[in-house]
Amino acid sequence: MAALTTKPATRPRPRPRYWRGVVALVAGLYFLGPLLASVIFTVDVPGQGFTLGAYTGILGADGFLASLRLTMELAVATIAVVFLLLVPAMIATRLAAPRLSSLVEIVCSLPLVVPSVALTAGFVSVLRWGPTKLSRTPFYETILQIQNPSFPVVLVLVYVLMALPLAYRTLDAGLRAVDLSTLVEAARNCGASPARAVLQVVLPNLRGALLNTAFLTLALVLGEYTAGAILGFTPFAVWIVGIGGSQAQVSVAVSVLSLVLTWVLLLILAAAGRGRSFRKSRTSQETS
Repeated sequence: MAALTTKPATRPRPRPRYWRGVVALVAGLYFLGPLLASVIFTVDVPGQGFTLGAYTGILGADGFLASLRLTMELAVATIAVVFLLLVPAMIATRLAAPRLSSLVEIVCSLPLVVPSVALTAGFVSVLRWGPTKLSRTPFYETILQIQNPSFPVVLVLVYVLMALPLAYRTLDAGLRAVDLSTLVEAARNCGASPARAVLQVVLPNLRGALLNTAFLTLALVLGEYTAGAILGFTPFAVWIVGIGGSQAQVSVAVSVLSLVLTWVLLLILAAAGRGRSFRKSRTSQETS
């Protein structure tokens, strides 16, 4: 009997996982090191010491407000076009033609394999070819108007193509999290039209995905330099690079503030998403 008895299994001691702290430290230095160096560069002037002149002079910098206003207008237009293209297409394919979802995914992912330089070069070729070949057609004025410096529509087209992969993935994740067919069927049974079912039932359940899509598109438009520089316009990113030659500290200060603002928006969206999921889980627990 004594031979048949076994010793109780002992739990192995948890090994100290120092590598987690090492990875966190390396990642923190990698991301925060350049940002800290940029901040020091903007506030430390040789011979003067600590000064906030680079930050106080941002609003008075030549072209700052104009480039920022243009970029925000382009961002709003890009977000609107992305929503108008993707949201109806993705909802329709999921409800009426699920087999076409893979085709929509492939089309939206194509800009990932085309470098931004090549994509913009293609637009440049079309814009150069258009006035010559379309000079005697009604499209001649269209080619000229989309290059209007006050609001270059051609940049909106470029930004929309660049934003399609990110927007598709974000909206796809939001649609996978809801039972779309059940929501629409319940709304139709209550007497709602298809448009009303989408606007008042489906879209409120996609609020988080829509906000994330809008934020990612806004961040892309704010940071995109290649398209604006090649096409000869001056959005925010091009202005930052241009002013760096004459006012380097102001240029870096604007970059730091835009980066911090992007992080703050990301944290707000993440906190809002966690708050919604917590409220939903709490509501489901109370109802059950």
